[in-house]
Amino acid sequence: MSSREIAEATGKRHPDVKRDIEVMFNQLQEDVSKFAHTYFDSMNRTQSEYHLDREHTECLVAGYSAPLRMKIIRRLRELEEWGSAVPQTLPEALRLAADMAEQNAMLTDKLQQDAPKVAFVEHYVEAGGAKSLRETAKILNMPEKAMIEALVRDKVLFRMSGNLLPHALRQREGLFSVKTGTSDFGHAYTQTRVTPRGVQWIADRYASELMGD
Repeated sequence: MSSREIAEATGKRHPDVKRDIEVMFNQLQEDVSKFAHTYFDSMNRTQSEYHLDREHTECLVAGYSAPLRMKIIRRLRELEEWGSAVPQTLPEALRLAADMAEQNAMLTDKLQQDAPKVAFVEHYVEAGGAKSLRETAKILNMPEKAMIEALVRDKVLFRMSGNLLPHALRQREGLFSVKTGTSDFGHAYTQTRVTPRGVQWIADRYASELMGD
């Protein structure tokens, strides 16, 4: 788990979680720098975080309160459930191979069905200029609310302080950009924009689920 995920799950400030991690590694006499990573915040500034394995995550939260430990335990279980199970016997391996073959066949059918919709997007989206989420929904003929809910559900976007922001990985992949500024009335704003590459990605990922005929 990343230190940001731990902070989000426990309600602690991210700087405090990072400090707790650094203190723990100092006590363990281990090199914390091996777990250091960087990410881009909502203003495209480079920030630091730590990515801990399960052992160190459990060691860290051992000193937290029972409710906070339970939140981390549940989160770790979710991450485990997302992982693919490794077959232990030949019958299990054969069943897995059969399941994968069936999924590949379904994916091939889905790509054939979605081809006209994806071709429409490729023709429509201009090479330059990012779109707002609302504009993206209109381009793709998707219900805006349903599109946003799907992106949040799949952890592509997250809500923070009333804003919808892209997770750092999706921003680094060039799917989204974050625009900040001041309105005509003097209010600061933050807006997530979808790049042409991001519009194409959303179309590929959600064409069957959300795009109209």
